Parts: sequence; C-alpha cells; structure tokens
Amino acid sequence: MSGGVCYNDSVLRQTGPELVSGVRRWWPEVARDLPWRAIRDPWAILVSETMAQQTQVARVVPKWEAFLGRLPTPTAAAEAGVAVVVELWDGLGYNRRAVQLHACAVAIAERHDGVVPDDLEALLALPGVGPYTARAVLAFAFEQDVAVLDTNVGRVLARWSGQSLAPKDAQALADELVPVGAGWEWNQALLDFGAMQCTKRSPACGECPVAVWCSWSGAGPDPAVGSAAVSTGQSRFEGSDRQGRGRLVAALRSGPVAGEDLAAAMGWPDDPPRAQRVAETLIGDGLAVFQDGTWRLP
Repeated sequence: MSGGVCYNDSVLRQTGPELVSGVRRWWPEVARDLPWRAIRDPWAILVSETMAQQTQVARVVPKWEAFLGRLPTPTAAAEAGVAVVVELWDGLGYNRRAVQLHACAVAIAERHDGVVPDDLEALLALPGVGPYTARAVLAFAFEQDVAVLDTNVGRVLARWSGQSLAPKDAQALADELVPVGAGWEWNQALLDFGAMQCTKRSPACGECPVAVWCSWSGAGPDPAVGSAAVSTGQSRFEGSDRQGRGRLVAALRSGPVAGEDLAAAMGWPDDPPRAQRVAETLIGDGLAVFQDGTWRLP
C-alpha cells in the first residue's frame, strides 16, 4: 500500500494484505446469491445500485427484475418517460431516485448514444450518479480495479484502522486494499463482509475470520461512528412530511388526484395547508405536476 494519506496507517501497512486474504478466503462459502452478480450489463448494474441505496436487497430483487423487463436499456427508460419510471419504483421508497434515474437514462441516451460509459469522470457527470454508484458500475460491470465505498465498507475500514476516517482518507484506504486484477471479487466480498459479519449493531467479532488483524475487534468505542460513508439514523418517518409525500406519490401511481382530495390522499384531511405545502415540494423534485385543478405524475 502506498502512503500519502492522513490517517494513521502504520498498522494497516502490515495487516492490510492479511485482511484482504482473510476476507477473500471467507467469502466463497457465504456469498449472497444476488441476480445482478451473474451479469455484467452496466445499465442493469446501475439500476441495481440505485435501487439498493438505503433499501433492503430482498425488496430490490423483484423490483429490479420487473424494471429491466420493461426498460432493459437507458434509451428505453429515457423514451418511456419519468412517470413510467416512478410507477415502476413503487415499493422502493426515496422516489426522487426514480426521477434521477430517468434523468440519468436521458443523459446516457443523449451524450453517449445509449451506452453507459466506462469512465469515472463521465459516470460522475451523469445526473444522480455519485462516487459510490460510479465506482460500483466500473467494478461490477467493467471489472475495473476501483474501490466502492458504501456504509458497510466505510464501517469495516474504520474498525480495521481503529479510528474514524475522513472521506478522502476512507476512499484512499479502500483504493489501496483492492487486489490487482480482482476488483470485482474483492468489492463483492467486502460488501458482504460488512453486511453479514461486521454488522452495525452486532458485529460477530468472536467469529470473525480477520479479528486478529483488526485494530478494534469490539474493544472500546466503535470507531465507525461518525466515520466517512457510515450512515446515521434517520428522523422519525411516522407523521413526517416524508410520509405524506410517499402517500401522495403512491396515490398518483393509481391515477390523478383532484385538488380537493389532496389532503385526504396525503393522510392529513384536517390540515389542507400542510398538504399543499408538502405537495408543492414534489413539483420541485419532478415527482408531480398540478394542472387544471388536478395532481398527477409528470
């Protein structure tokens, strides 16, 4: 591993190869059977990664299969329109991601002749594509030796290093650990390790295959708390504006909603002003339009 990063990597300089080898030995027998791991179609990978953000994999699989059955290419998604993408997003939550995915498909169709680019800079220039998704497409579709950094990976790296990491340092450390020629395998293995072994609330440190090389191993405060890429708890959903937004989008998937029915559709029949205020945020996010006294998908 090369130097030049700010974190204290003296331990990881010695243990990094052992950690990598240990996880690679552990992974084959426990690897999750995910359908997108059997393909290398960059559009399918991009869709799976977009859907899986903050959403349980079990919920994603059938939605992903149905989505690609209807919109198998970026061009098909672009031509179908944003309303179709939002309709197919039903049950996944975070509906703005559907709008962003459609915008991404339009950009791919217009800028890249319908072909998902295999270049980091070009991927990052697409609407809704951040550092994790861009690197995931490169690693899982094009098998490039790049490191993905999501909440699971960020948590593992902080614990291995024994300290909270800044974003730049976390990405640098992730990059350094990628074995040459094994980017696809390593990233899949590390994601599974974080999701199944080194979990957020109940890490199985006593059964960990690489505990001897981990700087934390469950002793003392968890260095993953507040570290780069590690997710934090969300605000209460019940009774929130997010819940009202979700109810309205769900209603619009079934058809237009009359203006006088807006508050009831959002679950606030006694608070029309709140319903109006929150519904207008959906217009700004490209999730709804209001025309001739009626709310509908764009």
